[in-house]
Order: sequence, then C-alpha cells, then structure tokens
Amino acid sequence: MAQTFTWNAGSVAMAFSYDAESPVTVPSIVMKGIEVVFPHRVPIVEINTVGDGHRLSCNKLTHTVLGQTLRYRRHREESNGSRKALTIELAAPDHGIAVFVRYEVDGSAAMVRTETTVVNENSVEPVILDSITSWTSSFGAPQGGGADMRSWNLTEGAYDWLAEGRWRTTPIADLLPAIGQELTNVDPRQQHAVISSGTWSTGRFAPLGILESRELGLTWLFQIEHNGAWRWDVQDDTVDGVIALAGPTSENHNWERVLRQGESFTAVPVSFTVGCDFDAVIANVTDYRRAMRSPHRDNDEPRVVFNDYMNTLYGDPTTAKELPLIKAAGEIGVEIFVIDCGWYDDSGDWWPSVGEWIPSATRFPGEKGIVEVIDAIRDAGMVPGIWLEPEVIGVKSPMAWKLPDSAFFQRHGQRVVEQDRYILDLRDRAARAHLDAVIDRLVNEYGIGYFKMDYNVSPGAGTDYRADSPGEGLLGHNRAYCAWVDDVRRRHPDVILENCSSGGMREDFAQLSRFQVQSTSDQQDYRLYPAIASSALMMALPEQSANWAYPQADMTLEQAAFNINTTFLGRFFLSGYINRMDAEQHALTAAGIDAYKRYVQPVVGKARPFWPLGLPEWTDTVVAVGLDAGATALVTVWNRDGGGSAVDLAMPRWSARDALVEQVFPEPSATFSRWSADWDSGTGTLSVDVPAGGYVSRTFRLTFV
Repeated sequence: MAQTFTWNAGSVAMAFSYDAESPVTVPSIVMKGIEVVFPHRVPIVEINTVGDGHRLSCNKLTHTVLGQTLRYRRHREESNGSRKALTIELAAPDHGIAVFVRYEVDGSAAMVRTETTVVNENSVEPVILDSITSWTSSFGAPQGGGADMRSWNLTEGAYDWLAEGRWRTTPIADLLPAIGQELTNVDPRQQHAVISSGTWSTGRFAPLGILESRELGLTWLFQIEHNGAWRWDVQDDTVDGVIALAGPTSENHNWERVLRQGESFTAVPVSFTVGCDFDAVIANVTDYRRAMRSPHRDNDEPRVVFNDYMNTLYGDPTTAKELPLIKAAGEIGVEIFVIDCGWYDDSGDWWPSVGEWIPSATRFPGEKGIVEVIDAIRDAGMVPGIWLEPEVIGVKSPMAWKLPDSAFFQRHGQRVVEQDRYILDLRDRAARAHLDAVIDRLVNEYGIGYFKMDYNVSPGAGTDYRADSPGEGLLGHNRAYCAWVDDVRRRHPDVILENCSSGGMREDFAQLSRFQVQSTSDQQDYRLYPAIASSALMMALPEQSANWAYPQADMTLEQAAFNINTTFLGRFFLSGYINRMDAEQHALTAAGIDAYKRYVQPVVGKARPFWPLGLPEWTDTVVAVGLDAGATALVTVWNRDGGGSAVDLAMPRWSARDALVEQVFPEPSATFSRWSADWDSGTGTLSVDVPAGGYVSRTFRLTFV
C-alpha cells in the first residue's frame, strides 16, 4: 500500500509517496500558494553506475536501474533558525548501497536546494559511479489539470567571452518534437542536454533554465550550484517532460567516482522553484540568493568601485600612471580603487609571470614602492583593492619551481599547461598554504581591503593525480577552491571579494554565494554592453552585478552618460581615463556617482530585477531593465542607434497605482534632453519616447502612490 508524507518548510510544501514495489516520487509541490501536481511521476533520484546502467538503453540522466530499484528506508527533519531540512534515506539492498536525498529551504525564500549522497554500505565490489542527479522531476500540471509537455517553452542562456547572457526562448515542441513513440510503448531517447565542461561554469551555457507554460499557468526555474562541470537535461517521457540536473558525468566530463566499501560521495547541490509566471520565479530566486549567500556588510549598500584595467591601463600599472587616476577617482566620489593585473611584473609581460605576487620594484620605484600608491588610495578616502588570479601559476613565475608537482593539475604524470599557465590544485596543502600566505601578506602588510579574483584559463577535463578520473580530480579542486574562499572570509571578514573569470565565465551560484561582486564581462565596446548588463541580473543579484562603465575624454557627453547608465542599476563599476576629462565630463561622471548614491545605493540590496521589454536579444536597438524596490522602481532605457518612437515598458506589478516619474540620470538640462515618459496606471505601462539614432540612454525613477 502506498504511503505518503508531507514536508512543510516556510512557504514550501512537498508531498512524497512510496511503497514496497516503487521508488519514492513527488505527487505535489506547493510554493507560495502555487500548487503543481505530477500525473506522471519519476524517481526523486537517478544513479547510473558501471555495474547497473540504464533500464532503457539511452544516454539520458534518467531511466537508470538504480533509480527504479531504490526504496524508501526512513526520513528525518531538521531545523536550524530559519532553515529547515529534510533527508530521505533510500536503499538498494541487493546492490549494497544507501542513498540520502537532502532538501533544504530557508524561510525567507520559496526555493528548494537539494543534493544527493551515495554510500557503499556493504558491497564488496566497488561501486563505480557514472552520473548522479541531484533533482529530477516531470513538468507537472496545476491541480485538477493534465500534463501537456508541448505547452511549455524553455528559456536558456548562451555565454561566450565578450558575449555573456544571451538568453533565448524555444518551444519544447521544437526541441522535442512528437515522433510517434506511443506506438513503441517505450519512452524515446530524445532529450535537450545542456553541458558545461572544464572550470568555466558559464563559459558556454548557463547552469540555469526556466520552463514556462502560460496555458497551464506554471513556471519552473532551476539552477546547478557548481563552479565546474555540469549537465542539465529536458527530456521527453511521452506523457510529460522531465527535468534532470547533475554535476559532472562519465559520458560528458571524463568523470567517475569509485566507492569502496564504507565510502560515500555527495553530488553537487542544485535548486528549484515554481511560480505562476516568469516574474514570480525571478522574485523567488532573488530572495533565495540573498538568503543563501555569505553575509557581508557591503551587501546592503554596495560601494562604488574604480578599476584601472578596462579601456585604460590594460595591465600596465605604474606609480606615474596610477596617481593621477587615484586623484581623479577620489574627487568624483569613488569608494574603492582597484589596481588590476601587472602590478607584480618586472618583465613587461604580465601574463606568464603570475603566481608569486610580489609587487614590482620597476613599476613602483622609490623607497615605498607600491605602498606609495596604496597610501594615495587610502589618503583619497578609498579602500585599496588589488587583482589576483589565484588558481594559476605562470610558466615564467618563480613559484612554478618552488611548489611541488603535487600542487598542480596533472595528467599521466605531466603538469597541465594552458596558455602559459600551470593550474594550481587546491586539494594540495602546499598550494593552499602559498595562497593563504599571499592573501594574509596583502591584507596585513599592505592593507588591501578588496580582491578582484580572476581566472583566465580552463584546464580541460581535469587532473588524474590522486583521483579516480580527471573529472573527479577537477571536482575535488572545485570544492577545495570554494572551501579556500570560505577560509579567506573567516580570516578576513571585512575584505570584499570580486569574482571575475575572463569576465563572466563563472557566474554560478557556488561562486556568487561567496563573493560580493561579480564582473559580468570583458566587453570593451560600450555599444554592445547594455545587452550583457541587463541580462546579468538573471544570474547575479543587482548589488553584485559589476557592469563596466568606461567613459573617456574623447566621448561626447551623451556617450559618456550611456556608459554610466550601463553600470547604474547594479554595482557601480567605473574605469577609463577620468584624469583626462574636461570639466563637463568630470562633472557628469561625478553626477552619475552622486545619483547612484542617492537613488540606487540605498535600495539595490533589496530590489528585484525585471525586464519591461523582456530579456534582450543581442542586436536589439532598444534595451531596458528595471529594479523593483517596492514603493519605487528604477528603469534604464538604452537606445542603440534605433528608436524614433514611443516604447511601452510593461510594469503590471504597479497597475492601478499612480506614479511620479522622474528622469534621474542624466538629469534634464541644457545638455541632456528630457525624454517624455508617461505612466498609464490602468495598464501598468510606462510609455517612453526614445529619440531616433545615436547611442543615448536615460534612467527613470517611478514613485508609486
């Protein structure tokens, strides 16, 4: 006889069903009053091993023998403050394994984090893991409705260096067409698999997807919380679609884990939420990200950052070049000044010399050396910051031969080299000790309060040194890196950490939950950046999203304002030769920072993003993004050589409410025209007249009554 129990955690309720002949499944989930039921049920976990394989031959993450074989053993609930957890213990006695599926909910967010642990309890033969899901679910239907797989649309993100966050929406019917599988009485092999390899977790695709069915009134958002290799699938199970989320797999990532008797392995964490529409799940994941990230005093009101790299020094810092930039930054209200790459290099080639992290005496001459620059930053009222690429050692760095081979990624006994860098393996004690000494020296001796942590290479499958497979070595390093960051935070709790990986190549929540700042791109063309800047809020919180603004002395005032608006609704992130600006340009940049501090900084740490024109296409001529701050909203509109007509910005959240509309940057003046912006409370629409041609932008604040 089937048994059912329900787990209640904050605004989440999950029902589970099981019996002696069937695996554990989920009959229903409720989040914030939105209920989804599952006419087609799938096991809560799927595990593929060398010795068991699939029950239906395919390369799906699902349809595994163990997924169908595992049976309920017991469950337990835990509470810790606002967090609640449920662990369901499963067993496959004939296979000698136990499995623990853990669910966690924070009371402030309608989203579930889940992960799977496999234990070899008593199998004398090793259990060789090929893949493990941390979450599987069918698409489901509203209470009283039937499943309709082909009514859903999938939104997914494509990434590349300089072209991050290109989101597209595709009907499931196009991805998984009807192929007459009903005649075979067997689920088809077809699936839409999204796969990331190496250490750039967003190097090609986003570890996040959204499934939306307007016909059913349901929307899923799911994400994989891992800074390495991962895979997620959307599959065809004939009567309904299925979602499956996993970390590295044997087939895709050269990953295997061998469990000998008594050993265990925990798969990467993932999370999911369900709501009535796109805006609802974005609100849920925003709340979740704030609830689950590391606390820091900089989270609520993020400080303004200047970095000397982008379209400025390009890795060639010197005392003579930095001091004028520092003076200008202090004058316009910058709060953090970051010295980027090259500060350690005497050779003139900063790329292969990274790793020892000793300040250059050539670049910073004189008795005080780099301390002269750091003192100037502090004297100007700013926090000194510095660039590191901690996970690599350049082939020309002295540290390449001071550290043992065990400190580096290896395959078949040879160090892995990628673009003139060796890759540090942070599973190794010597590697961690070196980086700990670097961080402690820079904080304690130089007073560094901000680290930009970059990562510009990816080492392929991983390292087979002290690992069952290269993919397992990579996974171990990924986790060791996160643990190392956590330890840095424990030792230096006030230091601000920025995550940069060749721009936005690691915008995963394993990283974003640990860092206060996320660099979103290395894009140097200000005309292209708005599509990246607005889309970045799909992966990062507004207060984390560091979109470069690099106004220059040779730009018009409108072009400079366009640049500043690109960073305005996030973490204000400035570069450019601000010391070369004339009085008007200098005043405009200072006005942008002042407006940010007045209108954005006080609310950005609590606001939720929205897209009044939908997520942008890469080539859209008009792009818009907004921040929902409750009683107020901020909206930035960019015109990229288009416009010439009224653009209707959908803001239904505030329909039936009157609004005061202000143009807050750039403010209307003899230089900057006021764009007509009319609020229609009946439809919740802001109609903005966007002028034709040029690259121009305005930010509006709406105050609702």
